[in-house]
Amino acid sequence: MANRSYLYSADSMPNEAELPQRIRCVSEHNGDIPLAHRLMVGRGTTIVPSMIWNPPIGIAAEYAGGAALLHDLLRVVGEGLEGDAEFAECVARTTAHLEKQQAKYFVLETGEIVSMTDDDPAASVRRLVSEDIPDTVARAEAAIAGQNDDWLASVRADWQKHFASFYSDTLYFSFPG
Repeated sequence: MANRSYLYSADSMPNEAELPQRIRCVSEHNGDIPLAHRLMVGRGTTIVPSMIWNPPIGIAAEYAGGAALLHDLLRVVGEGLEGDAEFAECVARTTAHLEKQQAKYFVLETGEIVSMTDDDPAASVRRLVSEDIPDTVARAEAAIAGQNDDWLASVRADWQKHFASFYSDTLYFSFPG
């Protein structure tokens, strides 16, 4: 089994007492937490109880702000990939799925990824929230503002790694209802 990051949407954040009432599947990505997932949890980011695992290793954030940040970056990445039909299809598929699964929050499940090392999973998630995600958001915001061309060029060169995740109504871990 591949280790994956899982991204969901929900109208409330998970808490110690219960799961959100309606959890929608958004995306899963093999092997790491891709740039797209980091951006989508980049606005109002907070650590929440996992909906799948016991440690507090879930990450929740504002859906609208994260989706807008991703759309803005996809737009500027696409300015250098005008003739790439595969990129255009990826953007269209991602955009349509995000519109369909829209909710108040994104919830990123990191358990399989943060458990791949000997580090404490909860400490790894704290580092993601305090360092990695804010750094990724800052780089993306600078690129969107036309101030981070080298980083933007590297994202364009490897866009599949960053954006071509599996978007579906059903993920490996799906929730009833």
